[in-house]
Amino acid sequence: MALLYKSAAERGRVWKDLFAAHAPELDFRIWPDVGDSADIRYLAAWVLSPELLASLPNLEVIFSVGAGIDQLDLGLVPDHVQVVRMIEPLLIKGMAEYVALATLALHRNLIDYMAGQRERCWAPLEMLPACDRRVSIMGLGTMGRAAVEMLRPFGFQLAGWSQSERSAEGVQSFAGAESLESFLAQSDILICLLPLTPQTRGILCRKTFDRLPRGAGLINVARGGHLVEQDLLHALGEGQISAAIVDVLTEEPPARDHPFWGHPRILMTPHIASQTGAQSGGLAVLENVLRHQRGEPMIGLVQKETGY
Repeated sequence: MALLYKSAAERGRVWKDLFAAHAPELDFRIWPDVGDSADIRYLAAWVLSPELLASLPNLEVIFSVGAGIDQLDLGLVPDHVQVVRMIEPLLIKGMAEYVALATLALHRNLIDYMAGQRERCWAPLEMLPACDRRVSIMGLGTMGRAAVEMLRPFGFQLAGWSQSERSAEGVQSFAGAESLESFLAQSDILICLLPLTPQTRGILCRKTFDRLPRGAGLINVARGGHLVEQDLLHALGEGQISAAIVDVLTEEPPARDHPFWGHPRILMTPHIASQTGAQSGGLAVLENVLRHQRGEPMIGLVQKETGY
């Protein structure tokens, strides 16, 4: 019985040592050293190809090496093969830290002060108390709830929206398309942490922005596919959105002439909001392999029909 790893080689070597120490009975193989493909029951990868899946006749579980699974074409996955997304402490904590950082940056007008510094303009702005700032999160899954926990101590008015009913302590919860307009209308800072599915692709668009209070801030740390980039540029130009912090884009890295690079109201980071820890990620996959072998539910099991 074997696990095939197909992702960053350096992390693979860390995982190989972990599996050797804690599950020596499982053969850990790093692509392209596949060996006898009939031995492989588990695949840990970032992306899939039809050729790869066709070469693994006894595959039972696919582990995404990152938090998302939208980069995996689930249509290629046989019905009997389970798909598991990455849930591990460092990945979750890193995202919550970034969301707190970005929220505070917008709340305390950091982009305005950065512009003031560039222009040598000393212009203090009125400070709004956190208790008067409405911070809203799209997506109350594992990452969204962790973000809530990180933001709660600041005293923001917190709200959350999900496609299906979710709840979190201290958060006004909204669910379903019928409640989206009401949710957006009370969002001074909108944070996207949704999974990318056909239903959520392009959800950060002109229609959504127009439903926000004028001058709202935007944070996208989910996927570039959620954001219609031209609609954001339009909303910024009109003043409907006052500032945006984006960690993900449709094309990464963006072209050198991409308008986000030099936009004075956009803070862009290179998809670093959260990263899988080498040790902690390997231990998370190992724990799920052991759970699978014991016949226990795996953590992060994906429902293929919903895409998350």
